[in-house]
Amino acid sequence: MVGVGEKSWIIRIRKFGALVLCAAVLSLAAVSVDQSAYAQQGVAGPAAPDASPTGGAVPGDVLGTSSDAEYWRAVRGGVQGNVSIPDKKAGTLVQSEGEAWRSFRNGPMSLYASWAMLGTIVLLGIFYALRGRIRIAHGRSGQTITRFKAIERFGHWLLAVSFVVLALTGLNVLFGRYVLRPLIGDSAFSFITQMGKYLHNYLGFAFMLGLLMIFVMWVRHNLPDRTDIKWAMQGGGIFSDKLHPPAKKFNAGQKVIFWMTILGGVSLSLSGWQLLFPFTTHFFGGTFDKVNLIFGTDFPTVLTALQEQQLATLWHSMMAVFMVCVILAHIYIGSVGMEGAFDAMGTGEVDLNWAKEHHSIWVDEHMDDVHQKSSAKGAAQPAE
Repeated sequence: MVGVGEKSWIIRIRKFGALVLCAAVLSLAAVSVDQSAYAQQGVAGPAAPDASPTGGAVPGDVLGTSSDAEYWRAVRGGVQGNVSIPDKKAGTLVQSEGEAWRSFRNGPMSLYASWAMLGTIVLLGIFYALRGRIRIAHGRSGQTITRFKAIERFGHWLLAVSFVVLALTGLNVLFGRYVLRPLIGDSAFSFITQMGKYLHNYLGFAFMLGLLMIFVMWVRHNLPDRTDIKWAMQGGGIFSDKLHPPAKKFNAGQKVIFWMTILGGVSLSLSGWQLLFPFTTHFFGGTFDKVNLIFGTDFPTVLTALQEQQLATLWHSMMAVFMVCVILAHIYIGSVGMEGAFDAMGTGEVDLNWAKEHHSIWVDEHMDDVHQKSSAKGAAQPAE
């Protein structure tokens, strides 16, 4: 027999079931009425849900019947789509190369750059300790010859000073937060870095102008010729004060420095221009296309605007470090490394014995200038 308490629970369950059944009937009736209302208005009503569990469609038609793994893999790889807004780089939803760029810039590139610059300084110090200063073998003669005119010195110093400032401010961007910031504090480092940014941006144009000036003035003197072979075979005479091979206005070593400066400077200028005016140029895509055509390589030629900028920052930094190493060697040989060398860019006048020892062919071509200068000096002296 069923107890009184059990009967009450059975009655409750039956009532709940009846309510659920009534709700289902009312829902079906509402859908029927809703569809008939749409039919009377001549409008298609909402589609009934697909009751089949194998229909393949997700509610809202988010994925459809096909997998989008390849699509999202392409998005993750940095593929660029099309956008209607002016900022076209917004078409790149995910830029995975940014992580690789940051890891390389702050890791291997910074490490090898520091090794290269410190290694150059150490090698120059060792060379100076072993060789000493290259002296004028016959001593100073007291006579001078004009080595560089005022316009030539202006072009050289414009290029040199702008490069030094650009190098220091650029190295601050690369190493400052690790080297300078702990020494001077956040506020001072922030101010120096901001001022350095302005100097770097604007002095870049002075660097380009100086580069153009020295190219126009000196390119004809830096073309290779047969005298360079003999100079190179004798090591330029850097191992002996008395043995200096003949040379014209520029010897083979100076010609190498000249072309390194020109080619490296042009590369720095182009990549710097791309950084000054971001997302407006595509130097690397075009360069890779030509490299692939000439050497049969397989560099990517279709690069997004952001990829172009990332490559520009890396290349600009690497070329800058290379140029710093080259200029360190140039500064050494033009100052403490060789007696009388600085006079060429200091006053423009060099001692005649120095000129004969290092640029004998050039001196022979300009001996008339020396005689005229001596005659004018003698004529200017008052008679006793």
